[in-house]
Amino acid sequence: MPVLSTQPTQLRNSELAGSLARVRWLLQELSIVTINIRTFIGGREIPRGQVLDWERRRALVVLKRLGGKPTGNEDLVTLRNQVLDRKIALGSNGIRQLLQHELAMSQPVANFVARISYGRRRFSVTELLVDRGSASEFVDWFLKRTELNDELAMLAASPDHYVIQTNANGAQEVIETTGGSPLVGRFMIDYQDLSSLRSPPDPAYPYQAAGVAKAENGLVIGGVRHQFRNEGLGFRAKLTVEFPTMIIPGAVSAHRWHLASEFSNWIEAAFAPLSD
Repeated sequence: MPVLSTQPTQLRNSELAGSLARVRWLLQELSIVTINIRTFIGGREIPRGQVLDWERRRALVVLKRLGGKPTGNEDLVTLRNQVLDRKIALGSNGIRQLLQHELAMSQPVANFVARISYGRRRFSVTELLVDRGSASEFVDWFLKRTELNDELAMLAASPDHYVIQTNANGAQEVIETTGGSPLVGRFMIDYQDLSSLRSPPDPAYPYQAAGVAKAENGLVIGGVRHQFRNEGLGFRAKLTVEFPTMIIPGAVSAHRWHLASEFSNWIEAAFAPLSD
């Protein structure tokens, strides 16, 4: 993998205006695109409206955490823009400073849970069925956004994404709220390392974005194995996050909604230019 830029997007002022305009256009497109995305959690189909309602609730929580003052009457598109504006205004360093006390509490807990799990995992799984595009197109788009360190595309996908940056060695730093955790967590995902993943690759899914998740000290705390295949006129995504087995089970089930929301938004962003 080539050496990647590590400068925070919000500090590259010469590029920010164009990038932000593109993301704002995509956020607006997400409200009108006609891509049909069906969500399946625990073998049950979840109406798209429930996933959007979940995102709106999370956006209200995050906006308040970032110092915003929502009225509670905002629609989802407005909230998406307000949350993104606050993240850009604070910048990645400002967000780290704002969340430093939470991170100081959450990291030792995450490390402890990983150690007492002895490598065993619980899987948080969500499936999406998309009516257009192809598996290879989406995976190429997603991995390219990571390679290019496209922070705005990463942040816009979920209010719970606070910092997502790809560093010089290709690993991706993630600061986000996972599952039903009351605290924000920080970890690194190495998409070149699959060595400690416990979820088996499914031969029926020929495309994947997968990697090991590690704490800052290098301790393996989990991983992701997101798999994709063409199906019908579009494709199916089987999204899996591996949590340490000793984590609270409710966190694993709650994270399925996070997966449904962020990947639906990434898929819509990837294929928005193709929508009718």
